Amino acid sequence: MEMTVMPATSREGMLRRVTTLLWQRPTLWLFLLLLPPLLWFGIIYLGSLLTLLWQGFYTFDDFTMSVTPDLTLANLQALFIPSNYDIILRTLTMAIAVTIASAILAYPMAWYMARYTSGKMKAFFYIAVMLPMWASYIVKAYAWTLLLARDGVAQWFLQHLGLEGALNAVLGIPGIGGNTLSTSGLGRFLVFVYIWLPFMILPIQAALERLPPSLLQASADLGARPAQTFRHVILPLSIPGVAAGSIFTFSLTLGDFIVPQLVGPPGFFIGNMVYSQQGAIGNMPMAAAFTLVPIVLIAVYLAFVKRLGAFDAL
Repeated sequence: MEMTVMPATSREGMLRRVTTLLWQRPTLWLFLLLLPPLLWFGIIYLGSLLTLLWQGFYTFDDFTMSVTPDLTLANLQALFIPSNYDIILRTLTMAIAVTIASAILAYPMAWYMARYTSGKMKAFFYIAVMLPMWASYIVKAYAWTLLLARDGVAQWFLQHLGLEGALNAVLGIPGIGGNTLSTSGLGRFLVFVYIWLPFMILPIQAALERLPPSLLQASADLGARPAQTFRHVILPLSIPGVAAGSIFTFSLTLGDFIVPQLVGPPGFFIGNMVYSQQGAIGNMPMAAAFTLVPIVLIAVYLAFVKRLGAFDAL
């Protein structure tokens, strides 16, 4: 059998025609570049996610502890029973509270980083903000359980500030309190804010960094007081950065299951329900139904922050 070898000139001519075609049609070249990651995203990520959500319509037999492909809406309807509805509401409330608190704490630090630091000092603040992100997530959660425990550092610090009575009063509030900070909703809230705070600082700092100094000077020249400048100039222009940071704090709190497991009073969050239904019970359809809740909530939230220009600040 004879093998035909293409001449080098023919190969060069074909390569030249292909490169010419791609040069003349940049959209085709862009499509070919994006095709591999789009296939990966579509098949691996969206495909697995849709498969999981489809299992939310399957039937779980409580007697045999097995899943059958008989389609039903019972799992979705079960989300609205009081116990499950309380879990959804508890998780949503915590996500909103953590987002608001993170924004309040992050804004002054982001403003200082953007306006009053440069060079090595700015690099120091960047490292200081991102340093907690380099540590293991579980290690940080466990460390906070020790800090907030009875006779821990937090209680010692509050005792020396004379705030132990106020702490005990807060810990006595139903739904918030507990025996100690590590077994209270307040402690869980503090851990969430600490862990997700860097995700709020950096987008706000980036938005404030792009704020033209001439606008602040013009506001001062027109006689505006600092509070007026902040309310009418700085805050509106930095809202996209706040909205961008809130995407991280809101969505990460909404789906977390480790912090609710380690810190705070007994009580499920959405992440805990997904884990327990799938891992402990084997009820994959109910776990898939609970997975749909954060997806819907995050989709609604993204539609809201998109109007605030969050995607432009990412």
